[in-house]
Amino acid sequence: EAATKRQAIASTQRLLDLQPRGATVLHEGENGGYEEVLRPIRAVKPGDIVLIRPGDHIPADGEVIDGRSSVDESMLSGESRPVTKGVGDKISAGTLNNDSALTVRVEGTLRNTSLGRIIRLVEEAQTSKAPIQSTADRIVPWFVAITLLLATSTFVFWYHYGHFELALMAATSVLIITCPCAFGLATPMSIASAAGLGARHGILIKNGEVLETLSHIDHFVFDKTGTLTEGRMRVKAVITRDGADEDTLLNQVAALEQFSEHSIARAIETEAEARDLPPLRAREVVNKPGHGLKGRVGGHEFIVGTLHWLSQNAVVCNDELQHRVAEWEAQAMTCVHVAIDGHEVGIIAVADRLRADARALIDNLRATGMRLTLLSGDRRTVAEAIANQLGGMEVIAEVLPEDKDRIIHELQEKGAKVAMVGDGINDAPALIRADVGIALGSGTDVSGESADIVLMNDELDKVRLSVALSHRTLRTIRQNIGISIAYNLIMIPLAMSAAITPLVAAIA
Repeated sequence: EAATKRQAIASTQRLLDLQPRGATVLHEGENGGYEEVLRPIRAVKPGDIVLIRPGDHIPADGEVIDGRSSVDESMLSGESRPVTKGVGDKISAGTLNNDSALTVRVEGTLRNTSLGRIIRLVEEAQTSKAPIQSTADRIVPWFVAITLLLATSTFVFWYHYGHFELALMAATSVLIITCPCAFGLATPMSIASAAGLGARHGILIKNGEVLETLSHIDHFVFDKTGTLTEGRMRVKAVITRDGADEDTLLNQVAALEQFSEHSIARAIETEAEARDLPPLRAREVVNKPGHGLKGRVGGHEFIVGTLHWLSQNAVVCNDELQHRVAEWEAQAMTCVHVAIDGHEVGIIAVADRLRADARALIDNLRATGMRLTLLSGDRRTVAEAIANQLGGMEVIAEVLPEDKDRIIHELQEKGAKVAMVGDGINDAPALIRADVGIALGSGTDVSGESADIVLMNDELDKVRLSVALSHRTLRTIRQNIGISIAYNLIMIPLAMSAAITPLVAAIA
């Protein structure tokens, strides 16, 4: 018990130790240069400029405004490789600057940093109750009452036979030997230890109930883009018809995609920039998530998105283009259909890469008998191609963002205990609906707030570690309670029979 308690406290303390106690703040001097002033971290405010030398821990969240260096983020994210940071990049408190000096504009300090939020989540998880703990809490009062009843019965029994001293000794031994502490402390200490251990490995567990629920999960549902794949779409091909120029079409579509937050939009914009195409301006843009966009560029009406979106807008589709679409989708490429003034004139094919550890995770979960589902808004042929690369799993494709929550609910109604793994804003309702929601650290703030478990980096293997941690925690709790029951079943009868003295009971 003491060792577990020390381990739980030490886990939180190690996180607290990452926070530097002071920071070197730069102030403009009288001669126009900067003066260095060492301040306690509590005196540092957002907007201050701080200097971080090589080998220093970063004192606050902020943005690099000068310098370039590699930063060790393993303490927060578990990522073993240093990450290069330059002007415009965000850095987090508690990470370690390796190579060169960085000048940083402070954006958050203490509890308002990534480190502060991690510590708060760990503390909340350590103090939260799992259902099994609530059961133990209900047992403890009855256990104490039974203990008092047994001690009283023991005293009356031996006193009845004229052995007052023996009666007193035996009753005292019963009171000493009984051990309700294990019932009351086995669960909270195990949860506190698990929360701290998870945080050290880049797994943030928001409450103790999650650990117990995760150990009973039998169905994992994965988002595709940004979860099983890297989420960094790249334009692979552009084809046009009706005399349209590839670069011109790409540039016109990029003007529309500026109004979308989807990773496909970023890929098209990036490709247009890489080709040095002059930016255009789109007007009257309508963005319908899960479908596409429409708007006017250069006096023409553009409709960009899925084939279904084009059909909804009465676009005349090109049969020759559809043959190319079938070929590309079979290769796990996503096709963006482009129509001008009511006629389909081109296709932009984009593709994403599987994460390096995605196949290993899926194989591991499949080996444990877990049901697996790929949930995607992409075309079925694209989603099935990705599923085949992962060794095969159930595919639910062409799902609109608002429908993901409904699908999770339907799986639960069939009796499944569902864990949802996602990273985007459109995954947030499904993460909340699932029995356990797991968000990747590269995802949006919304998905992170909606999830029960947040992975601090993009390593999918952390999903497997989370499951293993939940099973280990529940096993430890049950083991502790089982040992306590066995101990009491053996020792209480010995104490009642006066076979052991209070001294021996205290030692035991």
